[in-house]
Amino acid sequence: MSRITHYLSLIKFSHTIFAMPFALVGFFLGNEDSKGLLWSQSGRFLPVDAYVEKLILVILCMVFARSAAMAFNRYLDRSFDALNPRTTIREIPSGKIKAGHALIFTLISSVAFIFCSAMINNLCFYLSFPALFVVLSYSYTKRFTALCHLILGLGLSLAPIGSYLAVTGFFNMIPVLFSFLVIGWVSGFDIIYALQDKDFDESQQLHSIPVLFGKKQALTISRLLHMFTAILVVSIGLYGTFGLFYWVGGLFFVLMLIWQHTLVKPHDLSKVNLAFMTTNGIASVVFAFFVILDLLR
Repeated sequence: MSRITHYLSLIKFSHTIFAMPFALVGFFLGNEDSKGLLWSQSGRFLPVDAYVEKLILVILCMVFARSAAMAFNRYLDRSFDALNPRTTIREIPSGKIKAGHALIFTLISSVAFIFCSAMINNLCFYLSFPALFVVLSYSYTKRFTALCHLILGLGLSLAPIGSYLAVTGFFNMIPVLFSFLVIGWVSGFDIIYALQDKDFDESQQLHSIPVLFGKKQALTISRLLHMFTAILVVSIGLYGTFGLFYWVGGLFFVLMLIWQHTLVKPHDLSKVNLAFMTTNGIASVVFAFFVILDLLR
C-alpha cells in the first residue's frame, strides 16, 4: 500500500481533478451531438447501451495519459527537484521511488493510453501518438522557453476535444472552444504556481513567465489569460445556446478565477497552494457539473 501511495503521489493523482471534469464535458457534449449514439471502431454508430464502456475507456485514457506525463516530468526534473528546497521531499529525490522505475511507469502508462485509445476507435488511436507527444514534451519546455505554461495548458486542453472525438468521431466548434478555455485557464494558474520557484528557476537558468517578467508582471499576464478564459465562458454559452444551468456554473467558475487573484500578491505567496489547488479544483468540478446538467436537461 505504501508503494501505491508513493506512485499516486509521484503523479499527483489528485491533480486529475483539473482536466477530468472537462473530459466528461466533452463526452456528454459528444453524446448530445450524436443524439445518444456512440461512434464505433468500424465507423458505425453503437446504441446507447455501449455508453458505460465508452465512458470507462475515456476515463482510463485520461488517467494513463496524465500519469505518463507526470511521471516523465518527475523523471526529467529529478536533479532540479533534489536541489530545490521546496521539492526535495518528492519521491525520486527522497529515494522513495527509483528514477528507472519512474521511467518504466511512464512507458507502461503510455502503452496503456495508446491501447485504450485503440479500443475506442481508429481516429482516437491515430491521434493518441501526437497527443502523447504533446503531454510528454511539456517536461522539456521550461529548459528553453517561458511559454511552458501554455504548453501545459495545451496538454490538458486535449481532454474535452479528445473525449468528444471518442463519442462522435468528428470535430465540432464547441469542444474546440472548451479546449481553448482550458488553455487559458491552466496557463493562468500555472503561472501563479510558478511564482514560488522564480528565484530557484533563475539560478538554474530555467524559463518561466515569472523569471522572464518578474512576479508583478507575471500576475498581470495570469489575469489577462483568465480574462480570456472568462470571455470564452460567455462565448461558449452564447454560441452553444446553453441554458440556465450552464450560466450558473459559468458564473461560479469566473468568480473562482477572480477570487484566486485576490489570494496571491507579488510580496505574499503564502496562499499560492490555496489559489492553485483548492480554487481551481472546485471551479472545474462545479462548472463541469452544471454544464453536464444543462446538456442532460
